[in-house]
Amino acid sequence: MNVGLPINSGQDDFAFSFNDRKNIGFFSSNRTGVDQLYSATPICGVEAIVMVRDANTGKPLASARVSILDERNNVIETRTADAGGKVVYNVDCDRAYTIQASMTGYEQNSFPIAKTHGGEVNVMADLKPIEEIIDREVITLNDIFFEFDKSNITKEAAFELDKLVEVMKSHPEMTIMVKAHTDNRGSDQYNMNLSNRRAKSTVQYVISKGIAKERISGQGYGESQPLVDCKDKCTEEEHAKNRRSEFVIVKK
Repeated sequence: MNVGLPINSGQDDFAFSFNDRKNIGFFSSNRTGVDQLYSATPICGVEAIVMVRDANTGKPLASARVSILDERNNVIETRTADAGGKVVYNVDCDRAYTIQASMTGYEQNSFPIAKTHGGEVNVMADLKPIEEIIDREVITLNDIFFEFDKSNITKEAAFELDKLVEVMKSHPEMTIMVKAHTDNRGSDQYNMNLSNRRAKSTVQYVISKGIAKERISGQGYGESQPLVDCKDKCTEEEHAKNRRSEFVIVKK
């Protein structure tokens, strides 16, 4: 098969062979006027086919925003899904990626692409309607993670908080109270101060996304309201459960 330049030329290219063990090809050509040997290194690629759908009905979500992130969670590119809810990315072999999909009225979510060596990968990006994360009294999000001893909003936390922003934009009368909690490692006063800083950062992030400051407030509770009252015998899993943020609906 003629694969075009720079492998094939307009001259006599012949005797192609491929070394599977070393993953390299060789061929002969008189493209310079004399017969010589050339090497050809294959380019390995993966076609990631993303389908964004309503998680309940399976309906394609046209115009959804789809981003692809590298292994360090850096956004490589963002595209808009076509009428069939489809986006296709051509990515490198043997590298892991993450797909982030979002749509107005839906809970945005992320979907991993595992390392693979060529071919196609199908990613079913099913999004839940935003109403499903609204309980009678609270907004239920995945854990909001902070770096150790820090209160700045991480990329992962921002991705979750954007769901809260979407809910509040869909419900313009809703008012939210952010309750930030820590585990019981550290002094009571230290944990109270840390949780207050985290609550403040959370509130500031939501306000920065266009939500009026009158609609959201925050308070740190330190270690005073543990979800698991394990005292000084907490496991790492129990510490993680206690180290949380809650989003209480003050007014709908």
